[in-house]
Amino acid sequence: MPEQDRVVRTSNFQEVPYGFTSELALLEAGRCLQCKKPGCVDGCPVNIDIPAFVEMVAQEKFDAAVKKIKEANLFPSICGRVCPQESQCEAHCILGKKDEPVAIGRLERFVADWERKTDMVKIPEIKINAGKRIAVVGSGPAGLTVAADMRQLGYEVTIYEALHEPGGVLIYGIPEFRLPKSVVKFEIDLLKKMGVRVELNHIIGNILTIDELLEHFDAVFIGVGAGAPWFLGLEGESLGNVFSANEYLTRMNLMKAYRFPEYDTPKPKGNKVAVIGGGNVAMDCARTAIRTGATEVTIIYRRSRQELPARAEEVHHAGDEGIKFRLLTSPIRFLGTDNKMVKGMECIKMQLGEPDASGRRRPVPIEGSNFVQECDMAIVAIGNGPNPIIFQSTPDMKLDTRGYIQVTPDTMETTKEFVYAGGDIVTGSATVILAMGAGRIAAKAMHAKLSKAPLKKRNNI
Repeated sequence: MPEQDRVVRTSNFQEVPYGFTSELALLEAGRCLQCKKPGCVDGCPVNIDIPAFVEMVAQEKFDAAVKKIKEANLFPSICGRVCPQESQCEAHCILGKKDEPVAIGRLERFVADWERKTDMVKIPEIKINAGKRIAVVGSGPAGLTVAADMRQLGYEVTIYEALHEPGGVLIYGIPEFRLPKSVVKFEIDLLKKMGVRVELNHIIGNILTIDELLEHFDAVFIGVGAGAPWFLGLEGESLGNVFSANEYLTRMNLMKAYRFPEYDTPKPKGNKVAVIGGGNVAMDCARTAIRTGATEVTIIYRRSRQELPARAEEVHHAGDEGIKFRLLTSPIRFLGTDNKMVKGMECIKMQLGEPDASGRRRPVPIEGSNFVQECDMAIVAIGNGPNPIIFQSTPDMKLDTRGYIQVTPDTMETTKEFVYAGGDIVTGSATVILAMGAGRIAAKAMHAKLSKAPLKKRNNI
C-alpha cells in the first residue's frame, strides 16, 4: 500500500498509509480464492462475510461491498485502519500459507473511504420504534457498536461520555497518523443523524450512578474501557517528565498538544526519549515523540523482537522512522537531576527462561549486566487497568478475580440485571474489533431480553 516517505512523515501527523487506489484494490481482491470454507470469516470477531465483499470489490461493485461489510460492522473505515488483521482474518487466509494473505483490512479501508469520499454514505432508516430506552456508558468502540445496533432496532439511545469529545480510545489513544480524527468524527456524526443522543462531560459513577440510570432507562451498557494506567513501581517513577502512556497520548491526541500554541495544552518535551513497553501503545508513544522534536527515541522491552505484542506493521513503521529498539532489557530505577527531572534509567539485561502463564518465555535478569540508559523523558506503556469509579457506586455488580466486570460470555450481561458490559472493562486491554464484537453480542442479547420485558414509565434525563 502506498505510504508517506519515511523522512517526510516524521515531521507531520498526517496519516502514513495512503490507502489503495481502485486499481490496486481490484488487483488485490482478484487474488482471493473464494474458499468454500472461508477461515477468514471465523477469524473475524464480528463475522463479516469477507469472501462476498472481496468478490464485490473484484467486480468493481464498491457500493455493494461496503454495504455487505456494514451488515456486520458499521465502522469499516476505523477497523480497516487499526484492526490487527494479520492475527485475525488474514491469519486464516489460505494464500498466507505459501504467499502473502489477501490484504482484507486494506480492502475494507478502501471501500469505506470510497463510500465516504464519493458521498455515498446513507443514513440507516429507523423503521420501527421499540418504545424503550438504552443508556450506553462510554463512547469507545464497544459503546458505539451497541448504540448503532440498538438504534437500528428502534430503541432510543443515549451515550454518556466522561470526556469532552466522544470516541473513547479512538480519540484519546490512537494518534492522528494512524487513525485520522476526521474519520472517527464522521462515524459519530452518522450515529447522531440516526438519532443517537450523546451527553459529554458525564462521569457515570459520579454525576449519575448505574442505579440512577436504571430508574430512567430499560437497560444500561458499560463500555468505559480500561483507562487506569499501570506503573512499574520503581524508584524515581515520580520524577518530572516521566509519563504514563495514557497521559502522554491523551495530551497529544484529545488535547491536541502537538498543535500548541493553536491549542492550549503544551506538548511534553524530550530530546532523548525512552518508551517502556512493546505493544501498539508503546509504538504510538514512540512514533508521536519522534514527530514532536525528539532526536532519539528508544523502545525498552524486556523480551525479544519475536515476542513483541505490537502489530508487525507498527513495528515496521517505527523502525522506518528511526526509532531504536533495546530488547531483552528491563528498567530497575529512574535517575533524576537535582531539580527532580528524569535524566536516565538504570536498566538490566534479560534472557528468556521457561514459559510463564501467558505462554511466552519469561524474561530472567542477567546478574551484573546493569547499565544506564540516558533519557530526559520516559513514557511507561505497559498496560492499563479498570477505573474504579463505577464499581464504587455499584457494589452489587460483581467483578472477576482481576478486577474487571464479570459477565455471562454469551450475553455480556453482568450480575446486575439489565446491565451489560463489554470491551476492555471486561477483557482488559485488547483490540478495537474485539470490543466491537462484544458490543454486538450485548446488543443482540439486550434486544432479545427487552423485547419480552414490559414497558416502564420513565422520566427523561
